[in-house]
This record gives sequence, C-alpha cells and structure tokens, in this order.
Amino acid sequence: MTGLEIIGAGFGRTGTTSLRVALECLGYHTYHMEEVNQLNHEKYWVAAERGELESWEQIFDGYRATLDWPSTKYYKELLAKYPNAKVILSTRDPESWYTSAYQTIYFPHRKTSLRLLEWFLPGYRRHQEMLRLILWKGTFQDRFADKDYAMSVFKEHNEEVKRVVPSEQLLVFNPKEGWEPLCQFLGKPIPPTPFPHVNDSQAFQRLMNKRVQTRNRILAYMGAFPVVVFALYRWYSLGRFPLLPIFQKLLVRLKLTQE
Repeated sequence: MTGLEIIGAGFGRTGTTSLRVALECLGYHTYHMEEVNQLNHEKYWVAAERGELESWEQIFDGYRATLDWPSTKYYKELLAKYPNAKVILSTRDPESWYTSAYQTIYFPHRKTSLRLLEWFLPGYRRHQEMLRLILWKGTFQDRFADKDYAMSVFKEHNEEVKRVVPSEQLLVFNPKEGWEPLCQFLGKPIPPTPFPHVNDSQAFQRLMNKRVQTRNRILAYMGAFPVVVFALYRWYSLGRFPLLPIFQKLLVRLKLTQE
C-alpha cells in the first residue's frame, strides 16, 4: 500500500504524542503537529483549508500515518483519498481534554508576549496564523474559551467520526488501554516494551514555559538592541571614542552616519 495507512481522527491532547511514539515503534513513520513547524508546512495546510491544495502528497510524501491537528480536521478528505486506510480515533474524557487543551495550547497562545513575537519572527507568525485559521476559527469558531461550546465540538466530532468511518476501519482508542487493542487492530505483534506515555499536561506545560522564557528573552534582546545602537551613535557623535568597523557599518546601514 502506498500513501497513508493510518489516519488519526482524534483531537490534539488526546494522547496523540504517545500514540505517535507507539506507531513509530510499530514501523509507521508518522506525521504530527511537530512536522508542520519543522518542515515549514504551514502554507500547505492553509491551502488545504482554502481548498487550494494541489495534492495531499505535498504534505504526506514518505509518511504512513498522520495524527493530531491539523490533519484531524481533514480526516474525511484523507479517507476519500486513501480509502483503505485505517482510522484511529484517540479520545479521553471531555472535561479532562478541555482542561489540558486550555492550559497547554490555548492559554499560551493568548499571551501578549507571544503575540508581539509574531512581529519579529516570520516563521512563528505563519504557524500561529495557520492555527488561528484552522484550529481556533475553523474548528472552534473563535469560541474555545467557552468551555461548554468547546466540549460540545469535541463530543460532536467524535460522534461524527463514529458515524462516518466504517466500523471495520475504525479503532476508538484511549492510550491508557495500551498495546493490545492497537496491535490487534493493526495486525501487529505486541512489542516487549511498555506502551509509551509521554507529553502529559505537566510535561507539555514545562516545555511551553521554556519556549515562553526563550521568546521573552528574544523580545528583551530585540528591545535592547535599538537602545544600544542609539547609545553607540550618541557616544560616537560626541567624540567619546572611535567606532569599531562593525559598528561603523551598522550605523551606515541604519543611515545614522556616513562612511
């Protein structure tokens, strides 16, 4: 079989990272949200949302499985493209799902410091614009902060998957169940290692906090940079010291002095 063999239909924060590690252990090279950022695939997903994507192979070439957002939103289109693929609906209790998604994905996305960072880092801006288009607006209609509404979208999505996907092609899966149902569904022997459980809310939050700290440092450096340049210019203009060649060139580029 060529193309995708497994389509993940479960929302993010339903154990998709653990499931990804498990599928990799079983030999399925798996596409996940991390690949979107690492491969600069935001443009393809924006095109998919707008109905302008030329081919799904532009995204999934070389992969045998896909999980997590944004691909979850297009599980029906992907199943039409790969009709023999098996579908895994990863799920969890709606209340715990919302709490996890809010704390780890939505709340950090709303931080002012991160919104400011979009002005300085084009790659980060593209990723956030994609998320707003496909996830916050396209999936939750900009109402994710409304807990009852977000949970209703989650539950309705899961019920739709169960209606749309033929039962023989569908596995409703909670990662807490471990290897047995997954391997039975895929026709694979159970590995001798324990089922992976990674990226829980606490671990994800620690990762996000590190990223926020890094981005805050970047913002601080960006804020300090023009102050340093201006100070150098003032000292130079007052004749306090001769400029090093590198600073001379910098001020020329900024049109603050002449060569």
